[in-house]
Amino acid sequence: MQKIKSLMTRQGLRSPQESVHDLSPIESFRIPSKEELRELREEPTDPQAQQEIINSIEEVYFSNDSFDIVKYELERLPPVLSLQELEEYRDKLKQQQAAVSKKVADLILEKQPAYVQELERVTSLQTGLQLAAVICTNGRRHLNIAKEGFTQTSLGLLANQRKRQLLIGLLKSLRTIKTLQRTDVRLSEMLEEEDYPGAIQLCLECQKAASTFKHYSCISELNSKLQDTLEQIEEQLDVALSKICKNFDISHYTKVQQAYRLLGKTQTAMDQLHMHFTQAIHNTVFQVVLGYVELCAGNTDTKFQKLQYKDLCTHITSDSYIPCLADLCKALWEVMLSYYRTMQWHENHDQDEAVAVSSDGSNVIGTEENSFDRSYVKKKLEHGLSRIWQDVQLKVKTYLLGTDLSNFKYDDFIFVLDVTSRLMQVGEEFCGSKSEVLQESIRKQSVNYFKTYHRTRLEELRMFLENETWELCPVKSSFSILQLHEFKFMEQSRSPSVSPSKQPASAISTTVTLFEQYCNGGNPFEIQADSKDDETEDVLASNGYESDEQEKSAYQEYDSDSDVPEELKRDYVDEQTGDAPVKSVSRETLRSRKRSDYNLNKVNAPILTNTTLNVIRLVGKYMQMMNILKPIAFDVIHFMSQLFDYYLYAVYTFFGRNDTPIQSSSLSTSNREQHSARQFESTGLGLSSSRLRTTLNRIQESLIDLEVSADPTGTLTAAEERKEKVPSPHLSHLVVLTSGNSLYGLAERVVATESLVFLAEQFEFLQPHLDAVMPAAKKPFLQQFYSQTVSTASELRKPVYWIVAAKAIDYEQMLLLMANVKWDVKEIMSQHNIYVDALLKEFEEFNRRLNEVSKRVRIPLPVSNILWEHCIRLANRTLVEGYANVKKCSNEGRALMQLDFQQFLMKLEKLTDIRPIPDKEFVETYIKAYYLTENDMERWIKEHREYSTKQLTNLVNVCLGSHINKKARQKLLAAIDDIDRPKR
Repeated sequence: MQKIKSLMTRQGLRSPQESVHDLSPIESFRIPSKEELRELREEPTDPQAQQEIINSIEEVYFSNDSFDIVKYELERLPPVLSLQELEEYRDKLKQQQAAVSKKVADLILEKQPAYVQELERVTSLQTGLQLAAVICTNGRRHLNIAKEGFTQTSLGLLANQRKRQLLIGLLKSLRTIKTLQRTDVRLSEMLEEEDYPGAIQLCLECQKAASTFKHYSCISELNSKLQDTLEQIEEQLDVALSKICKNFDISHYTKVQQAYRLLGKTQTAMDQLHMHFTQAIHNTVFQVVLGYVELCAGNTDTKFQKLQYKDLCTHITSDSYIPCLADLCKALWEVMLSYYRTMQWHENHDQDEAVAVSSDGSNVIGTEENSFDRSYVKKKLEHGLSRIWQDVQLKVKTYLLGTDLSNFKYDDFIFVLDVTSRLMQVGEEFCGSKSEVLQESIRKQSVNYFKTYHRTRLEELRMFLENETWELCPVKSSFSILQLHEFKFMEQSRSPSVSPSKQPASAISTTVTLFEQYCNGGNPFEIQADSKDDETEDVLASNGYESDEQEKSAYQEYDSDSDVPEELKRDYVDEQTGDAPVKSVSRETLRSRKRSDYNLNKVNAPILTNTTLNVIRLVGKYMQMMNILKPIAFDVIHFMSQLFDYYLYAVYTFFGRNDTPIQSSSLSTSNREQHSARQFESTGLGLSSSRLRTTLNRIQESLIDLEVSADPTGTLTAAEERKEKVPSPHLSHLVVLTSGNSLYGLAERVVATESLVFLAEQFEFLQPHLDAVMPAAKKPFLQQFYSQTVSTASELRKPVYWIVAAKAIDYEQMLLLMANVKWDVKEIMSQHNIYVDALLKEFEEFNRRLNEVSKRVRIPLPVSNILWEHCIRLANRTLVEGYANVKKCSNEGRALMQLDFQQFLMKLEKLTDIRPIPDKEFVETYIKAYYLTENDMERWIKEHREYSTKQLTNLVNVCLGSHINKKARQKLLAAIDDIDRPKR
């Protein structure tokens, strides 16, 4: 279509209606005239021919509007022009033009009605537009009238109001900005007041407000300033967190934790807290030790501040060592207590939060975050326990090993162990640690120190024993080793902690830990100046009595009961029967038994010496060290056993050996008494038991240095072994054991043996405490010590008091008197022989001297019983020995022997309460054996091996001729020889 219009334009066709181009954007075209249309219609038309003509038009004519037809046709002209060809070509173009014009004319005619109709519509639209323009003009005129008359004034008011509102908002913004500008002053005040949560809350609110007014240029600078302030708050918050390590304050720590929670840095705070605790431990111990080093140095030389902590510890002097250790432990306690209270705070806080969450679970996300933070903090704190304690151990270990403790006094060393033990107890309660580092650091030093200390104490004990006069040390009847200062720790061990300071009674509890006890104040490492004011109770008594009245009444009561002849009259039993008197339980007997002791009837105060007290005090000191340092418990108990061993050996050496000559009128009688002693010992009824002998041999081999000259070629091992031994002690020359008036030192012997028994009783009392600390692998040693050594203490009474019994009665005189008696009498005698009266007089004299000794020293009932038992046994065996010396004896003589013995028993029972009489059957059986037949006597000889070969031989010889012939005699002597052969 556009091609056609271009073609029409080039041909100069124009529309007669000039206004058409104003009504439509379509390019103008010429409408054929009626004549042309008619001509076109009149021309014969063949549609098919017309279409072929149109199809023959070249495509280039339909290309675009810019196509230049004239130029195109001119360029197509041949170089040589032919008029005929040009005319023919012109005619062809005309036909094509005519065909196109015809086609266009047909199309126009076809669209003519529509065109007319559309033209009418355009005209109508133009009329409507002109009417609208008139209406708009009128409206505008009326609007101008309204604007000038009403709208402009009202809208001005509204505009001013809006402007006012904007200015009010601006004023608020300016005031907020002004407040923000002044916030730094308030923040500084809140930081000074340590209101960290409030400061952070304010700072965060300011930052939020600043982001609202960030369109103001002044706010950007303020925002930067607030960020710097927040960082400054975090720094101060970190400093505040570090203060918690030394002095925990609940309100202060609560503020710090709230502040970190506002910052969203709870986990970071916990990491920082552990770092601060580690730093606090290092700084604390360094400052404490540095302070003492500078104090002892006497100047302010700064060279010490540059030293490492390990080197600084070597500059501590002996005098300042203990105070510094105490202050060091006190300072470390404060750090650990702060950590403990920190954990406690978090536990309580977590419980409160858990309760709050269970009641309101709306914010699930926030609850999960808080739960994660709590879990992290709990694990961090639990892991930090062992880390903190390890740092404490290493610092204290370095301090302990920095000084040589070998020259310390015992009390000072015990205090070091006490403090260290208490620190280990703190560690066990703090994190369940066994404190291997501390134990190992002090164990070796303790063993070395204790070996030297024990060697010195053994030498002192030997000196005490050699200077001991075995006089009674008067103590009250209520005396207990727990009253001694050295055993105070046993009472304190029931309290939560062992402290050198006095423990209040209200603090004694087995369930309260150190942290619970001192959580609100105090320090378990405090040293009180008056800690030794109450060292001991007054355990000594005046003259062994509680009061002068008791002493007076005791002697009066003793005097009223000491009349022996009167006792014999009161307890007289008819002797016409010839039998041994039957001892009735009389009032006097009950009274004597109620006294329980052969003594002045004074209070039953323990019998001990100054040396015994010293040994007990040493045991207390040893137990202190053992209680404080349990890893060396075996070494300490071993050394304690050596103290008892040496005391036992000394008592036996001084009083149990029969190496003093027994006073006698002739050598022959001395030899006979020694023979009697050997015979008595061989029976197993006197002297030491096999267990006691084994114990004494063990002590002599392991502990006693027998002072053999040292071999210069001896091995180093032998020299070391001799160092572990102690020379045998020697009895003081002030102690006299040869005087008969004092019963051969009976008072000293009683004090010595009974003090040993008392010492053994104290060891028995301490056994549960020793067993509790003894390692399981070493407990057999402790059991063996008690079963084979401690329990043998009372057995030492027999050999000690046997010596007195052997010397107190003149048995040889009795043998001489018995030798002068004629036993082959022909008639039954009614009067006993004089040797019986002589023997009874000896016993009465023994009883008198025993009473004299009891005025000096209380003689316990077991001691008096043993003394009487020994004397009676020796007397009865002397009787058998005297009867065995008889060459000739008749039946009447045997009856006289029985009469003499019954008279002896009857009178003897008046003097002693011992029932039955020892060896009574031994004498009676021997006397009655005279009447046995040959077969019965042979059986009797084989069954009664307690008699000596001499006694049995004499019995057979005396019976010869009366009812035994020579053949039977030979047979019986052969039987005796068979019995005696294994003994040889």
